[in-house]
Amino acid sequence: MKAIYSLLFGAALGASSIFIHSYYPPIGLILSLIATGLGIWATGRIWGKRSYKFIASIAWSLVVLRAGFPGLNDEYLIQGDTIGVSLINFGFIAIVIAIITPL
Repeated sequence: MKAIYSLLFGAALGASSIFIHSYYPPIGLILSLIATGLGIWATGRIWGKRSYKFIASIAWSLVVLRAGFPGLNDEYLIQGDTIGVSLINFGFIAIVIAIITPL
């Protein structure tokens, strides 16, 4: 059950990062990166294992990477501009930092 909650929480973090990152260009990106890092770290802290951090980070990665591909009508949720590329690159860095940070 904890794994399912971690999966859903990671997906929710990914979706919120997608919608917030382009809101107010530098502030939205910074806010989504901080929320991603703290959310992944908190998942491991709440449930007490690092494996739940991995589950949440995989869900975040799948949601964010899927948003970078075109949809049915060739729409992109994460564009290929500086802000979109920064979300993907710095988001993965934030996830790695959150995973290696001790509980």
